Amino acid sequence: MAGVADKARFYLERSVPQLREWEEKEIFSKDELRTIVQKRNDHEHRVLSPGNLPSQWSTYAKWEQSLETLRNKRCKRLKIHHLNSAHAGQARVMSIYERAVNRHPGSGELWREYLSYTASVKAAKRWRKTMTGALRMMPTDSGLWVLAGRRSARHGDMASARGFFMRGCRFCPQDCKIWVEYAKCEMDWLVKVDKRKETKGADALRPDRVDDDDELRIVDSDDENEDEDNNLLPEPSKAQVKVIDKRASEQLKSNPAMDGAIPMAIFDISRKQAFYSPEVAETFFLMFASFKNLSVQPKVSQHVLHALEEQFPNHPSTCSCYIRQPIAGVHPNTADFARGLRDVLARLEEKLDTTTDKAELGHKTGAWIDGCLALGDLDDGIRQVLELIKGKLYLS
Repeated sequence: MAGVADKARFYLERSVPQLREWEEKEIFSKDELRTIVQKRNDHEHRVLSPGNLPSQWSTYAKWEQSLETLRNKRCKRLKIHHLNSAHAGQARVMSIYERAVNRHPGSGELWREYLSYTASVKAAKRWRKTMTGALRMMPTDSGLWVLAGRRSARHGDMASARGFFMRGCRFCPQDCKIWVEYAKCEMDWLVKVDKRKETKGADALRPDRVDDDDELRIVDSDDENEDEDNNLLPEPSKAQVKVIDKRASEQLKSNPAMDGAIPMAIFDISRKQAFYSPEVAETFFLMFASFKNLSVQPKVSQHVLHALEEQFPNHPSTCSCYIRQPIAGVHPNTADFARGLRDVLARLEEKLDTTTDKAELGHKTGAWIDGCLALGDLDDGIRQVLELIKGKLYLS
């Protein structure tokens, strides 16, 4: 343990200037400072000991964050506007997380905490570097690819977002989540395109301005201070590349945005994957249907429903999508929902006679009805109709 004690002392000594400034400006009392040093010493010994756990690193980082929050509150109360060590707290937390992921590179939870913290303090360059490291260590983690793609899309860089999603699809060919999120990201972008069309003189398909600090590059970096090897994302193998072939890749990179061709192409390519099933297609349908105010939504949703009816005509998932189509994505307290319920009732009676699994269809229908009934401000008339539909399920 002598080595552990020496290492702990080394990391503790780095915080001495910060502690002295806190004492000089009376942000913390001497007793409180002793407690802080003791706490840090305890945490350092735990994380430096053999057999340390990711949870111990996480606890240490969260404790430092709470200390930084307390320091900020006291500075505001004491009207202290300048500290030489103002950013030392953030730097310390990021240093702990950096040590943590180096010690446990396979811990997805630690990587996500690290990314969440860097995003919360708006450390864009550090976020980019951390995400690159996380993807290199865990290229088969679909959630990380989704996070990277979503951030690029949020900052207006759809070209990079599509690159991340397509690369993620190649690395995670057995996971439907990334495919659904890719299609959802494209639908979100189409919403932006629709809004731009309403602005006179605006180019609906123009790319948004991208802040260089927020850009996560796929191939290389223009930052001379970064090591080139540390900025390269993982490359898929030859087998993984075939998940999205050259023709499909060109189809996804093209820009037929106005008619929803890209989301439909994503769904069509997913149909060729091993994970594809009626339940996956139903997930796509419900996700597309949630974009009720998007002009191309009916076309995209109908495309999925047509594929289901063609491949799985009487499967409960197909029947459920067909039944819900008139009200999918519509809020229960609207006139459109009330009008759509008449079609829903007729379609339910039709499909209960033809489905291959009446119990499963009843379960799926009952689930979304219960969700509507749980709304406290639901109209009494709509509530009665939904309870009537639910009663028919039990009688059938």
